[in-house]
Amino acid sequence: MGLQVMDMKREDRTILAIDLKSFYASVECLRRGMDPFSTPLVVADLSRGDNTIVLAASPFIRERHRVKSRCRLREVDKTISGLVIARPHMADYLSKSAEVVSIFLDYVDEKDLHVYSIDESFLDVTHYLSRGKDTPESYATKILSDIRKKTGLTAACGIGRNLFMAKACLDIDAKKAKDFLARWDYPDVPMKLWPVEPLSRMWGIGGRLERKLNARGFYRVGDIAVSDPAYLRRAFGEIGEEIYWHAQGYDDARIQEKYRPKDTSLSVGEVLLRDYEAKEIPTLLNDLSFELADRLLSEGKKAGGITLHLGRKDGTGYGLKLAFLEPTDSPLEIARRLIGAYQARGEEKTPCRQIHLVASPLFDFCCYQGTLFEDGERRRREGDLERLLMRIRKGYGTTKAMPCSALSLASTFIQRDGQIGGHHR
Repeated sequence: MGLQVMDMKREDRTILAIDLKSFYASVECLRRGMDPFSTPLVVADLSRGDNTIVLAASPFIRERHRVKSRCRLREVDKTISGLVIARPHMADYLSKSAEVVSIFLDYVDEKDLHVYSIDESFLDVTHYLSRGKDTPESYATKILSDIRKKTGLTAACGIGRNLFMAKACLDIDAKKAKDFLARWDYPDVPMKLWPVEPLSRMWGIGGRLERKLNARGFYRVGDIAVSDPAYLRRAFGEIGEEIYWHAQGYDDARIQEKYRPKDTSLSVGEVLLRDYEAKEIPTLLNDLSFELADRLLSEGKKAGGITLHLGRKDGTGYGLKLAFLEPTDSPLEIARRLIGAYQARGEEKTPCRQIHLVASPLFDFCCYQGTLFEDGERRRREGDLERLLMRIRKGYGTTKAMPCSALSLASTFIQRDGQIGGHHR
């Protein structure tokens, strides 16, 4: 173990973890010419009712009125003076995020950048500081200043020796600093990281793992740091040893080592805005089959199988897994198999509130070997038609070539055409 730590120290980097402050809310404030640090604004879709989720809250309303992102709109005090409830505009957020990424690429090469989410990125600036005789702080300040000047957005930056340390510094220190900038090194870890509780405040520990750790007497990060890594590995598997080294401030992951998954998949789905009865589910399956097929065709992939996940109103759910004799990208074939499997399962009495399709494994579409038991010419015609319809939907809008089921009351096909990620464009 000592050699492992020594190796990680020898390969120390200078990593910046940069987060756009209250991103969605800040963009909405900019749209209105308002200052997010003095405007009580929440991003939520009023058309979905008072039970809809608040996607983001401005720094002002979070600090002054203790409104949290991801709370329900009903929890927001509607008597707050000047309260703004902004409908989300996902296309604007994606565009603004792309602007910020282009700024990052002015400071680092693409191989030294990892876009972690729409509002958060990691930059490895190890080999860039000497060019302008910069310190990590001065280089980070230049980037934050550029973001502010060119986009109007405020960003926070955590600086560390590795990915984990930079992220922990960002979450625990930089976001609360007056200038939104902080830097950690190994001597800072016992003083700043070990006292952290609950454990879910540490990057890499979710609520479920936190409960398991609590059950074994771990409540602060320092409890993990002074434990035995062998014990943690026996108790929690590989993640147990990983959180031990993170609690020490070590992380051997490198931005330049891009993750290549062994298995790939494509998925579509939605959280439904009302209860859906069993007789309505086939319509949704038909809608989603067309959406999934479009994604398969655009990626040049065929699905070897489909998994259907259905979530009930009470929070429970189940899945159905199908395998195809031959990989397919046909929406008709996918819908036929899914609807058949769903109906064969029997009548479902509990209303459905979530539905997702996952296509996996995926195969590259380069050539197809037919069988003696199919009409090859018909298959070719259907494939050509689907590719034509996909080009129409892509070029002129999804509703220009949609299934007839999209006109039924149960369908969400037309509604989803105006959305990105389940929210307004």
